[in-house]
Amino acid sequence: MSRTPGGTPRPALYRKPVPTFWWLRRRAYFVFVLRELSSVFIAWFVVFLLLMVGAIADGADEYERFQEWSDNWWVLLLNAIALAFVLLHALTWFNLAPRAIVVRLRGRRVRPGSILVLHYLLWALLSAAMAWLILSR
Repeated sequence: MSRTPGGTPRPALYRKPVPTFWWLRRRAYFVFVLRELSSVFIAWFVVFLLLMVGAIADGADEYERFQEWSDNWWVLLLNAIALAFVLLHALTWFNLAPRAIVVRLRGRRVRPGSILVLHYLLWALLSAAMAWLILSR
């Protein structure tokens, strides 16, 4: 029994035990937990890119060492897993956008499906522009 600030005993509240893997019972909970876990892999991508920029700034020899290090199987595997989590994170956020954004055009609300399509279209256009910019050199 716990005690109140005055010192009188108070009965303990019953707390239903929650299993460790409660989030595996529903797909929505599972995706939510995976999206939250994706932040760790997004942080890895940031660190990886900062290491690469630092290696580029330090000269050709250091960048060559960075590329050799990046060719390790575990770095490639970690980057592949991180890419999958970054894509999951982006997809889940894009799918939430129609619920979070209310757009009005000429006094009428734009349909959620239109917002979603525009998000994916813009993502594809920006990705194509970046690919063209990188591959055209």
